[in-house]
Amino acid sequence: MLLGSYELLLTDPPGFLRLAALIGLALVVAITVHEFSHALIASGLGDNTARHLGRLTLNPLKHLDPSGTVLMLVAGFGWGKPVPVDQHRLRNGRVGMGLVAGAGPLSNLVVAFLLAIPFKLDALHWSGPGLNHITRVMTGGLQEGLSDILGMMIFFNLLLAVFNLIPLFPLDGSKVLAGLLPRGLAAAYSRLENYGPLLLVALVMLDMLSGLGVLWGVMGPVVRGLEAAAVGH
Repeated sequence: MLLGSYELLLTDPPGFLRLAALIGLALVVAITVHEFSHALIASGLGDNTARHLGRLTLNPLKHLDPSGTVLMLVAGFGWGKPVPVDQHRLRNGRVGMGLVAGAGPLSNLVVAFLLAIPFKLDALHWSGPGLNHITRVMTGGLQEGLSDILGMMIFFNLLLAVFNLIPLFPLDGSKVLAGLLPRGLAAAYSRLENYGPLLLVALVMLDMLSGLGVLWGVMGPVVRGLEAAAVGH
């Protein structure tokens, strides 16, 4: 995200710092809710590993991965600190693992739609976190500032949800899909896990270095569609 706004740093350093702070806040909220939800559902399904490690908390310091957070702040793609889950302790095993994995993206969707209520009710004006809005972020009055904060939080919660549902290991989507597939197909799919991180890194690096926007070309319409549904515009 900030990587595509480097010109703002040259033309308006205070504006760039405001943008960085706002994106950072949105990321902290989205990642914390996401990882906490993994821990909550895992505990509810019988695995207390995350609870014993102090991950069943809304304390952001327990959930933020420095590398993943910086990458998402700069490039728009990243991760939180993975919540440890022992599938053998979960009720329903593989299916339970799919439920735990799906809890993270689902929680981000729920948060995004809850934060969008003021826009849905026209109590706040929706301008969105798009690039045309970045140059004037946090420069208006109280209502405009609140709109900026909520808009960025909505966007990053939706972005994190959609990104994590991509069915490539180690993203949540791979575990959700494995939980939905019949046992035989799930076993075959799990054998492809070793290739998931390589494909994911290759896609992210391709987008960062070439500007082709392959990932955003897939994710963008979904994120924008959910955003429109959430805010009612």
